[in-house]
Amino acid sequence: MKLLVLGGTRFVGKTMVETALARGHEVTLFNRGSNQELFPEVERLIGDRDGGLDALSGRQWDAVIDTCGYYPRVVEASVRTLADRVNFYTFISTLDVYEEEKMGSEAVDETLSVKTLPEDYVEDIARFYGAMKASCEQLVSAAFQDRSLIVRCGLVAGPGDMSDRFTYWPTRIARGGEVLAPGDPQAPIQFIDVRDLADWTIRMVERQAGGTFNATGPAAPLTVGELLERCIGATHSEARLTWVPDEFLTEHKIGHWVEMPLWLPASENVGGLMKLQVQKAVHAGLQHRPIEETIRDTWVWDRERVADGPRKAGLDPEKEAQLLEEWHMRHG
Repeated sequence: MKLLVLGGTRFVGKTMVETALARGHEVTLFNRGSNQELFPEVERLIGDRDGGLDALSGRQWDAVIDTCGYYPRVVEASVRTLADRVNFYTFISTLDVYEEEKMGSEAVDETLSVKTLPEDYVEDIARFYGAMKASCEQLVSAAFQDRSLIVRCGLVAGPGDMSDRFTYWPTRIARGGEVLAPGDPQAPIQFIDVRDLADWTIRMVERQAGGTFNATGPAAPLTVGELLERCIGATHSEARLTWVPDEFLTEHKIGHWVEMPLWLPASENVGGLMKLQVQKAVHAGLQHRPIEETIRDTWVWDRERVADGPRKAGLDPEKEAQLLEEWHMRHG
């Protein structure tokens, strides 16, 4: 299969390329020239999705995987350019497309309504990320119809996760000592190993199996408490978890999900976002590796990782210590 990848040099896209090459496919990368040292055996086309698509002219591929589409007008340009050049279009989307106010705490499937953009919206990812991705999905689906695959990812974990959201936990717990654990240990959590996501996506592309799918995991329901305990086991740590409730963290203005990874306060009323149904993807072949494998491999990768500046997520150690001290002063 001749495969075009838009992006392809970071985490999800990079793993997609590695998987496609391992399965014997011919890959072409289109990007602005980042990470030139990666994949020296792969053809590279240099350009810019925002007005610089000339390098795609006069070429044909069996399929394209769009790993970096955020702005509807940019995705529309890619769709228009590739409409007669590829047979199958895969768009990597997000669970953030769903309308949270209709989600509540119940598990939902791919039929839940998605966000819409206001007519006068501005290209502000912080404000309109989910709605912009939903609009991008619709552009792809309208152009390619049943020759399109929409992959809605949630938290993606594993080696190479530069967001640090999942990575924070194996590394913090492996360090040992008293660990501040956030909120309700019974809160549900979902994530998918990037290698499982890539393997399933490439196999779907090979079959040109279209549709819209929630692509997350793990295979069985999981709570935040169970995940942190499994981090202790997988890293052979002597860490001790101290569970601190939502109210205390909110009082101290701790940011959920990024500053305190995996924490979604109950007041946000988006518990359903961590109980999304994935049966459709599982029936289409999605498989999940053991959670401990993801934890160990992420931890090993993070230990060998070259320092690249401040971490993008996770509680500062000094702040964690201060919070724990105050918690114990209040509660003995």
